[in-house]
Amino acid sequence: MSVNVKEEPVLVPNCDVVENSELEVLNGDEESKLEDYGTCVDVITERVNQLEQKVVEVEHFYSTKDGAGQTNTSKSNSGGKKVAISQPSKCSSAGKEKTRGKHVSSPELMRQFATIIRQIAQQKWAWPFLEPVDVEGLGLDDYHKVIEKPMDLGTIRTKMEGSEYSNVREIYADVRLVFKNAMRYNEEKHDVYVMAESLLEKFEEKWLTIMPKLVEEEKKQAEEEAQDRASKQLAVEAAQAEKARDLSNELYEIDQELEKLREIVVQKCRKLSTQEKKGLSAALGRLSPEDLSKALKMVSEGNPHFPAGAPEVELDIDLQSDVTLWRLKVFVQEALKAANKSSGGGGTNARNNNNGGEMNKTAAKRRREITEAIKANKVKKAKKA
Repeated sequence: MSVNVKEEPVLVPNCDVVENSELEVLNGDEESKLEDYGTCVDVITERVNQLEQKVVEVEHFYSTKDGAGQTNTSKSNSGGKKVAISQPSKCSSAGKEKTRGKHVSSPELMRQFATIIRQIAQQKWAWPFLEPVDVEGLGLDDYHKVIEKPMDLGTIRTKMEGSEYSNVREIYADVRLVFKNAMRYNEEKHDVYVMAESLLEKFEEKWLTIMPKLVEEEKKQAEEEAQDRASKQLAVEAAQAEKARDLSNELYEIDQELEKLREIVVQKCRKLSTQEKKGLSAALGRLSPEDLSKALKMVSEGNPHFPAGAPEVELDIDLQSDVTLWRLKVFVQEALKAANKSSGGGGTNARNNNNGGEMNKTAAKRRREITEAIKANKVKKAKKA
């Protein structure tokens, strides 16, 4: 990238270190005045960091809002906790053994179901199923190996009286389990198997009589739960929207404070002299390509129409604002200091390496001279002998 600076060129001494007088930013008094402004900037920066965290939370809420509720287990919007979402299962007309979410049957429906169980228990073939199976008395050593969950009508009645069931589907499943266990353990020709099969058929018939009422209750309750969830979701979204508005207002206030602070700093700072502008123009040409791109980006921030990314740009120093000029001056000074420090370190290492090489050469030359002197001395002694 090439930069043409519209300013009279100034010859800069060919030295590794830039003189402080060339790019002096502020004098002592001005630096002292800016310390208070620096404190204000630190306070504003801390506020911005806090607001940034809140912005992340709001963005996370809206990014996960659409995906919430589509799976059985999903992350909540606030604390990242997992929320289980139950999905009601479909029931068949035959009344298969399935449960429905968190449905709570009405007292009226529970009383109707209790009447059905009482009618089944009064059947003449119901006596084997009124109490738990006497495994030891009947010598049924393998009963618990075949039957995983024993159940009987007497146990169901006790659980109903103790309010251990929340809906009739739970009771329905246990009643079917009573007869299914008997049919599983006994052979088809056994009397207990036949009695269990007959009672199960009668029970299924009576179950179908209360199915319409049950389906109606479940549908109504599902609608109420959905409406309740929607109301809660709307409340959460309203709270997040209000939070987003507050964040927007606070960010606007901070932006205004920074603008005022910038104006104050510019007013307190003196304007760059013509000589300083010339020095700044010359210093811009000494920046590395990376630092030069950063400097041009600063210019584009003050002047949106400036083509900072163009292959070749023309920069008119006199047309730039005081804020942009001071930013450039500070940046250029720091960039050149860093570059000179890096090159200075390399030069020192190179000098050390050169010095070391010269010392090695001198030592080798000295060793050769000593060796030749010793040989010459030996030759003289040989001639005398």
